[in-house]
Amino acid sequence: MTDTIEAIGPQPLKAKDKIIFLGDSITQSGVLADGYITLASEQITRLYPDLDIALIGAGFNGHRVPNCQKRLDRDVLREHPSIVFIYIGVNDVWHWQHNRGTTPEDFESGLRDIIARIQTIEARIILCTPSVIGEKLDGGNAYDSMLKNYANISRTIAHETETQLLDLRVAFMAYLRTHNPHNESKGVLTSDGVHLNKNGNCFLSKLVLEALSVPPVD
Repeated sequence: MTDTIEAIGPQPLKAKDKIIFLGDSITQSGVLADGYITLASEQITRLYPDLDIALIGAGFNGHRVPNCQKRLDRDVLREHPSIVFIYIGVNDVWHWQHNRGTTPEDFESGLRDIIARIQTIEARIILCTPSVIGEKLDGGNAYDSMLKNYANISRTIAHETETQLLDLRVAFMAYLRTHNPHNESKGVLTSDGVHLNKNGNCFLSKLVLEALSVPPVD
């Protein structure tokens, strides 16, 4: 999974690190008992009990990049995190089914604004590409082409802003090519094609830990 992380790579955790996860309902569910944030937190506490590291979810159901811009001060900057994961983009694409998606231009400008504002507090940023809307293999889901475009926007922004990239789109599709032999639309990493099931949360927690230079759960 190391190819999912850009050249601006992982750095060791430090004592008192506060890690905030900014995102949508996938992240909102990440703080549940079997959620990816909880699983990552448990592993970090297990390995580094004396570092007193906090993992905090700041996900909100249905949110897109413009929503995250509006609540960034309240949910992220005022908390003075040392690390911020930005995992957004699925709804920016998915909501086009109701003509309420985010244009590529607004997606790009919004992400750049979020990153610039987080940089003012000198927090380390880990930008995630949007993952999946449907689990069929490459090209088999209605929004694959659009997701590819938005993921490319995130990759470009990460490169140009010298931000660490966690390429969930690449990681999820690589996993599905191996573990979805029947080309199912859901049920491998997600419960409905978008929201993570138990296996998906476990998989994402391992990617998060890798991005933080933390050994995954065996």
